[in-house]
Amino acid sequence: MPADLAVIGLGHHGLPLAQAAAAAGFGTIGYDVDPRAAAELAAGRSPVEGSLTTPEIRRMLAGGFRPTADPAELGRVRTAVLCVPTPLGPDRTLDLSAVTDAARALAARLRPHTTVLLESPVPPGTTEGPLRDVLEAGSGLRAGRDFHLAYSPGRLDPGSRTHGYTGTPKVIGGLTPACTESAAAFYGRLTDKVVRARGPREAETVKLLETNFRHVNIALVNEMAVLCHELGVDVWDVIRCAETKPFGFQAFRPGPGVGGHGVPVDTVGAHRPLRLVELAGQVNERMPGYVVRRAATLLNEHGKSARGARVLLLGITYKPDLSDRQGSPADEIARRLMDLGAAVSYHDPHVPDWRVRDLPVPRADSLYEAAAHADLTVLLQHHRTYDLQGLSVKAQLLLDTRGAVPAGAAHRL
Repeated sequence: MPADLAVIGLGHHGLPLAQAAAAAGFGTIGYDVDPRAAAELAAGRSPVEGSLTTPEIRRMLAGGFRPTADPAELGRVRTAVLCVPTPLGPDRTLDLSAVTDAARALAARLRPHTTVLLESPVPPGTTEGPLRDVLEAGSGLRAGRDFHLAYSPGRLDPGSRTHGYTGTPKVIGGLTPACTESAAAFYGRLTDKVVRARGPREAETVKLLETNFRHVNIALVNEMAVLCHELGVDVWDVIRCAETKPFGFQAFRPGPGVGGHGVPVDTVGAHRPLRLVELAGQVNERMPGYVVRRAATLLNEHGKSARGARVLLLGITYKPDLSDRQGSPADEIARRLMDLGAAVSYHDPHVPDWRVRDLPVPRADSLYEAAAHADLTVLLQHHRTYDLQGLSVKAQLLLDTRGAVPAGAAHRL
């Protein structure tokens, strides 16, 4: 059966796009090379931890969304969007193998007048270079003449109640002006605003800038948190006051590390390295170790050794009120505490089980009882369900890495 749209890659970027398209009335197929992902979705379950809920997927299915692992379906659509993962490789560059594989599968079935869009994070030049080459070689068609080709950086704020798909502007950069307008016509049915970049390289670099902006600013405020602790200054009060400046400042807040799916890219192919981004990555990667050192110091100051101490970790996801643990610093913090000989347990209303080093971590059923029993409680993520005032009363010793507990009620990062 022909469809308006194929979303290729049913992960954290592809599923929200498919959801928005289905809600907008697009006949949408979702293609993934993993048959289990398609089967899970067909059964009404998300194959991705922390992604769409079962009711959301069922609404998509009821609206005509069809998950599939059959690449033959790709030859029956008007628009195809590649949303496959591009993780960092050993050389700190983005691994484009999934993009290439997806492009080959699409190219073998590509029809004239199809609009092909790429949303995966890629180095600038990928759309009009490697992607274009694979599509043209596999289809015998010419991009910009026989089919449209454009890039649009994926923009997603998981779990946000403020920034949904419709209200988030989409940046697009086409190989030709006609490619740009074809992409604009598609995204204009999904979002309130479309922003036209000069070309695909500019659009690709938007994603690079946006991701690195977040990581660099988090690194800056993490360094400020360490400095403020050494100076005896309340970093959270500093941020509170600084964010009253109506220009030239945007508030970021420190934490135990940086999680999420947008990885910082400090080198782009054969081009010069982004030294500031590289340094920011080093700063952020040190934060889990800093949290563990603070925890060990607090225990020592209260007459207890980290060895044998009962440590309760609260909130092990990378973002509040989600079950997604992608890149969460909780894993490294737990490993480091275990290396010191601590007995680690956790509480998280969104994570029913957790394994570290392939071993199950004990899960606390009763938050207050567990906090009262633990020698040290460490707040890693501030979920909305946590009563922090009550927690600060029950906990023997509380380390707050998020600045969520009122000053004086806990030891803060």
